[in-house]
Amino acid sequence: MLYDPARHETRRSIPWDEVRVRRAIADIVQDTEARFEPDRYWPVHPLDIDGDEDPAQAVTPLYHGACGVIWALHHLQSVGAARLSRSYAGELDRLLEHNRAWLAANECRDFGSFLMGDTPILLLAQAMQPTAQRAERLAALISANMDHPARELMWGSPGTMLAALFLHEHTGEERWAELFRATAARLWSQLQWSTQHACSHWIQDLYGQHSTYLDAVHGFVATALPLIRGRHLFEARIWADWNDCIVNTVERTVTRDGVQANWRPLLDPPQGRSVPMLVQFCHGAPGFVVCLAQLPGTSLDPLLSAAGETVWAAGPLKKGSNLCHGTGGNGFAFLKLFRRTGHPQWLERARGFAMHGIEQWQADTAKYRQMRYSLWTGDPGFAIYLWHCLHGTADFPTLDVY
Repeated sequence: MLYDPARHETRRSIPWDEVRVRRAIADIVQDTEARFEPDRYWPVHPLDIDGDEDPAQAVTPLYHGACGVIWALHHLQSVGAARLSRSYAGELDRLLEHNRAWLAANECRDFGSFLMGDTPILLLAQAMQPTAQRAERLAALISANMDHPARELMWGSPGTMLAALFLHEHTGEERWAELFRATAARLWSQLQWSTQHACSHWIQDLYGQHSTYLDAVHGFVATALPLIRGRHLFEARIWADWNDCIVNTVERTVTRDGVQANWRPLLDPPQGRSVPMLVQFCHGAPGFVVCLAQLPGTSLDPLLSAAGETVWAAGPLKKGSNLCHGTGGNGFAFLKLFRRTGHPQWLERARGFAMHGIEQWQADTAKYRQMRYSLWTGDPGFAIYLWHCLHGTADFPTLDVY
């Protein structure tokens, strides 16, 4: 089977209600602003405490901490979804110091990381108030991260390649395009060939293990996303090689079942270990659709639509309404398919997941007696998803827009 039904809920048939959706966005923003404390930022949610982490320590990264919440609040204001009571731009220099402390507490020095390190904080500060000094620091981080052994979006060079692309889009400066191309060239040189599967892939040296992830955070399609978005920066022949590589690996690794399709998390699971098929943004069909949605041409369209059918058949996730491994992230696959194909059923399905997600958000807030203040794993990210459902747009936060 392409998914485990035990990980999903039966979708509730709740009519689309624009008033309720707008109220949910407003409530999330209002509560998030009300719970802000200088230096402490936002209360850590129990589900975002990893292992023996101190729950009193401020969590700072873009992925699940203060940087992501600040980005989400300002983004919601910039698109007209909210009006903030204050600006958080003045918090960013101090946030950088606190993020260094957070990394140190986790025995990590990966300052270049796009989802966990200094790079997104500097990128946000540079967007709000550009300085030459900050630009130099960003260039140094992107360059230093080029040989990171993870070769994935969260920690490795694909994430900082995406940062270089955002900087080029904002400034038009050639040096960011050069860093983007140099990172891509290094990644091309690091590709491995699987004789068994007749496709290219990367080996990720991540968390003390060597893996062959295919997914939309740590894997192959996560790296494909910035390459696809920045394809205009390549010579035609270079992009053609990348396009062929991406299409071949996606086609060679898919599992089909009738009108549905999904991808296993790893190209080669560890020997003797069973790895379940998942349907969530970070592993499985939803992330493949989101990461590949801007690929030119129609060669993958049947697979992407089949992946969307899998997401719909599986139903909302039990892990809540969030983006990374929840209902909102899965719903983004429908929004991407709506933008790619124009078929209204995909927008209807996205809105169906939105209404179910609102129920999940309200139930979880009552259960834990607090919201989940996080971009990728919590409620501000879900609010962005709701906004896109209102407008039929599909810019995935911090991957499509920064």
